[in-house]
Amino acid sequence: MSTEVKLMTADELLAMPDDGFVYELIKGELIKMSPPGHEHGLVTMNIAGPLYQHVDANRLGVVYAAETGFQIHQNPDTVRAPDVAFVRNQRLTNAGSIEGYFVGAPDLAVEVISPSDSVVHVEEKVADWIEAGSGMVWVVSPKLRTVTVYQSLTEISVLTEKDIVDGHDVVPGFKIAVAEIFRK
Repeated sequence: MSTEVKLMTADELLAMPDDGFVYELIKGELIKMSPPGHEHGLVTMNIAGPLYQHVDANRLGVVYAAETGFQIHQNPDTVRAPDVAFVRNQRLTNAGSIEGYFVGAPDLAVEVISPSDSVVHVEEKVADWIEAGSGMVWVVSPKLRTVTVYQSLTEISVLTEKDIVDGHDVVPGFKIAVAEIFRK
């Protein structure tokens, strides 16, 4: 007797009723995540606010709020939801009218580590974003007060509160002090 697991699609995930939880879809399997806590939300907004202001003022594209889904693989579907995301204007124009999830990775994905996140889970997310086409991923650790910048799976730099995070050519002109990210 075979016990075949029914894989979920991105469309089925999008149609799920809101039950107060956040979900991602990994290779067709539904993954339930707890709502983020106080520090996570604060740190996320300390990044999202200045990033949004810079992107809007310079008309660079769109900044997406926490937990917006991006469909990065199909058959089986994978939908990941970064804590902050940025997509350039040209990619938005090329995408046309978007119904449901943006198909493809954001140009910048920001992941703020929660106390419940394992190292393996974070590494899997980073690999998924980079392999799906993100030009840059920032992994923000409130516990260590660091930002790890991935420009590829081999170009990695760890920044401390003495450093400045730079958007490089992914978000041209954007810079923020790491210390500002952890300001309370």
